[in-house]
Amino acid sequence: MISLLDRSIFYGLIAVIVLTAIPYGTVDSWSEALFECAVFFLTLLWIVHGFIQGSWHIGNARLLAPIIGLVLLAGVQSVAWSKTDLAEEQVWFALSADPFETRAFVFRMAALVLAALLLIRFTSTTKRLGILVHAIIAVAVGTALFGIGRQAMQHGQGFILARLQPGQGYGQFINKNHFPFLIEMAFGLVVGVAFMQKGRRERVLLSVSALLLMWTAIVLSKSRGGLLAITVQVIFAALLFVNSKRPGREKAVSQTGWIDWTRSIAVTTITIGVLMIVIVGGVAWLGGDQLATGVDTASGEMIGLDRSEMHEGARRRDIWRATWRMFKAHPIAGAGLGGYWAEVPRYHAASGVLTPQQAHNDYLELLASGGVLGAALFVWFSIVLIRQARESLTNADGFQRAVLLGAMISLVGAGVHSMVDFGLHITVNALVFVVLLGIVSLKKMPGESLRV
Repeated sequence: MISLLDRSIFYGLIAVIVLTAIPYGTVDSWSEALFECAVFFLTLLWIVHGFIQGSWHIGNARLLAPIIGLVLLAGVQSVAWSKTDLAEEQVWFALSADPFETRAFVFRMAALVLAALLLIRFTSTTKRLGILVHAIIAVAVGTALFGIGRQAMQHGQGFILARLQPGQGYGQFINKNHFPFLIEMAFGLVVGVAFMQKGRRERVLLSVSALLLMWTAIVLSKSRGGLLAITVQVIFAALLFVNSKRPGREKAVSQTGWIDWTRSIAVTTITIGVLMIVIVGGVAWLGGDQLATGVDTASGEMIGLDRSEMHEGARRRDIWRATWRMFKAHPIAGAGLGGYWAEVPRYHAASGVLTPQQAHNDYLELLASGGVLGAALFVWFSIVLIRQARESLTNADGFQRAVLLGAMISLVGAGVHSMVDFGLHITVNALVFVVLLGIVSLKKMPGESLRV
């Protein structure tokens, strides 16, 4: 019975990851509710598993503590603390500009935290870690193939999914900028599995094919943030590949040490230079004039070129200014996690034709929605992440170490892209992100000699 529950919970998590990617990345209320119910059901099985086993061992969950703190902050923001009489009616006020959306944020984040806890608890062997990683890669490859196929063949409303429109979005995502987040996070895992471990070199060609497919899909999606993120990922991966040391290898001290150091720097510089030439050349070849137009549009968004008579305030520059003013008005606890859209119109100096729903910068939006408290939780999270990554990298070996390095590359890509977009608001992207956090949190596993 214990073994059956154990397998059911782990493979249930794999199924949730796969299915969450299908309905537009899970953005509608009904699909988000199904995702949360599925995770809560798996948590219930975990409770039953604990009763039978006699313990509820969790594992290393230090990295999730700041996220749990964010959930608690949102819960406080959603509570109505005061009331007043308006037009003979009692109106309750909360810290959040939209208490309902903040409560919805609490449920979504709670489900994500539980999913990460379940992963940490039940990814107990190298074989299971391999299944998890390859499931994420398979979802990303399938998404990339679907996006390229849709771009080539769609000519009318709907392409398998009814709401997909020609020329809008990419893959199954309604917003083209949400597509690269999933690809970037799988991209890092492929790099880790293919290049960061010894042996199994016969799979390198297959991995390179997957990497080229993902990179091509991002270029064809014309997502400028995606191109920026994946370029940073490639450079970061090159630095890891050239400079990372195997665990237990002591640094040699000799008279020629400075020569080795100089050679290492030279190799790193040459590697990055070659990669940059390949990236720029490939982007120019595949993207063409459409990407050039996108870059020109981006410069207008950043420096404030207003090409229309009616100022809609849709440029990132305008949205970021409004978000900063929003933070200054709510500096301590913010305007409510999930309540950004309801509060920002007060600070958005524009015609009103378009109202921003997100800040297009997750760090700035966290500052405005969570205030200094939210920023403090983010700083805590960043410190714990760096420390946990170093600790895990020191202890892990073999396939687990390769996956860990890949997860670090993936997290760097998501972190960079979040500076200009909000792809982690999409459930499947957020789910894969917390899965990566779970991978970083895993302790050294038995069976490290197994090659996956």
